[in-house]
Amino acid sequence: MKKIQALAALAATLVATAAMAQAYPSKPVHLIVPFAPGGNLDVTARLFAEAMGRELGQTLVVENKPGAGGVLGQDLVAHAAPDGYTLVIATTGTTVVSPLLVGGKAPYQLSDFTCVGLMAVTPLVLEVPAASPYRDIASYIADVRANPGKVTIGHSGNGTTNHIAILLLSDAMKLQFNVVPYKGSGPMLVDLVGGQIQSGMDQTSSSLTQVQSGKLRALAVATRKRLADLPNVPTLDESGAPGFEAVTPSGLLAPAGTPPAVVKVLNAAINHALADPALQKKLHALGSETQPMSPEEYTQFMQVEEARLKALNARGVLKGS
Repeated sequence: MKKIQALAALAATLVATAAMAQAYPSKPVHLIVPFAPGGNLDVTARLFAEAMGRELGQTLVVENKPGAGGVLGQDLVAHAAPDGYTLVIATTGTTVVSPLLVGGKAPYQLSDFTCVGLMAVTPLVLEVPAASPYRDIASYIADVRANPGKVTIGHSGNGTTNHIAILLLSDAMKLQFNVVPYKGSGPMLVDLVGGQIQSGMDQTSSSLTQVQSGKLRALAVATRKRLADLPNVPTLDESGAPGFEAVTPSGLLAPAGTPPAVVKVLNAAINHALADPALQKKLHALGSETQPMSPEEYTQFMQVEEARLKALNARGVLKGS
């Protein structure tokens, strides 16, 4: 009798899940950006919100919830109803590293989310104001070495991929920076362009236009190969940090327990958007690369990154300022 009841309950759950997926989405979907407007995740979220909205037949409402290196916004989604109507665009930094750096017990972990799909992989660039005396990466590194702990470098928040890149660079080249955190790339870029800080580490998606317009000078990129959009800018690998690479993978996460059928609908919307030549052109113009993934592939990707970042944290590499 109990076995029959259990089977009946399972059947009812499957029917309810299928019905939900058929109806999903029946109202606007909220897409949380855990940083201030103007940064990489904000730019990427707004591009995908428009493209995915057309595919889903519903509006994706982008909401900026900055604070604590992305923790505040992402924590909101970790505790949201697992119904597919509250999602977050996240990185490995906001998902794995930021919770480790806020102090006390981490408010969430990767297992508190359902991985939906990868949206974009964006290069990082080390940059200075156009009026900076640093004409190239060599003069910049020389001054940082000559003045340990004095040269300021900004990033979009503690634990972000931008911050991690600075810490990795410090470790690789034995440099001491005066690291200045912000609540997103947008506010950091305002101060950088204005000369309030001497340098910054940021994604090309939010900085490339500033570099191309002459407001900022790119000193080096953090990719293994030079970028097509910045062919005269050397890599950090070329500049004294052999093997150095730091990029920002941006993806969509839902609360743990979100029905697989709903995740499938969202993943299909992401990958349909990625196949759109217009969206590809916009992303590539920002320096971002695209790589469609299934939910299972994206989950595996995030688990590998989680293990790598936790190993770096155990070594003390991610505990810098």
